[in-house]
Amino acid sequence: MPSPPSDPTPPLAVIDAVVIGRNEGARLRACLASLHGRVRRLVYVDSGSTDGSVQMAASLGAHLVTLDMDQPFTAARARNAGLAVLRDDPPAFVQLVDGDCEVAGGWLPAALAGFADHPAAVVICGRRRERFPQASVYNALADREWDTPVGPARACGGDALMRYGAVMAVGGYRDDLIAGEEPDLCLRLNHQGGQVWRIDAEMTLHDAAMLRFGQWWRRTVRAGHAFAEGSAIHGAGPERHWVAETRRAVLWGAVLPLGLLAGVLVWPWLAALALIYPLQVARLARVEGWRWALFSVIGKFAEVRGIAGYWLGRLRGRRRGLIEYK
Repeated sequence: MPSPPSDPTPPLAVIDAVVIGRNEGARLRACLASLHGRVRRLVYVDSGSTDGSVQMAASLGAHLVTLDMDQPFTAARARNAGLAVLRDDPPAFVQLVDGDCEVAGGWLPAALAGFADHPAAVVICGRRRERFPQASVYNALADREWDTPVGPARACGGDALMRYGAVMAVGGYRDDLIAGEEPDLCLRLNHQGGQVWRIDAEMTLHDAAMLRFGQWWRRTVRAGHAFAEGSAIHGAGPERHWVAETRRAVLWGAVLPLGLLAGVLVWPWLAALALIYPLQVARLARVEGWRWALFSVIGKFAEVRGIAGYWLGRLRGRRRGLIEYK
């Protein structure tokens, strides 16, 4: 009698998965299908979908968690709700995935091998790619953003395989962060002696679906908010978390243009100093190409808007709601 075919994934009881989403439609179906049969438990946390996502996830056998939308929604809160479901019978590892991502077939065994190679690691992440980088310049920029170096990393993105016990030991994600929740978690894990590693393996296909400038702008505003809040929380530590990114955005997106405007009102010839911006584009283009350089410089204005929004909200005692771009 022939032996049954072997599953390339190591024992299923080792890994559970938490998927979060809101109105992801066909993207969510592909995400859940890519994990079906490869993990012990598949938890889907929905944040107020109106497109039938809940019913579809149930039909695919996922354990459902629907968030109370009377409370402020954040991706961090959704991930924590999924992690809480696993507490009674904790796995060794949990795969965190955004609902607009499809997990590569060989990712889980590759990630487990990464943990074996790096015993101090508590987070293993790999290569996230855009599904349709050719659809727009904004999707292509996102694909470039995901292409980070292999080796020890400061942080992961929304997709990663993590040691469940280590994540829970530091309290999971910060529910109140509307952006930058993974770098915050990774920093706290690092403070406890855990390591984050990015390995050379295909991890997920992501569908940013950014086809308009306004979507890219809002996403970049969100990044600025994350820089400001992250540096406010952890900037005094030895890592100087996102302090440089915040200062760079403020310099190029606020200090220089306001200074130029004020100077031109007194000495009109100072308008020539605005050439510093195309010169900066040219300097950056020598390293990463014109497209990335141009949007990197333009993005500083969006980032500074996010930074200003964070600090204005803090001064008023109000927390900003989710910044969505889809």
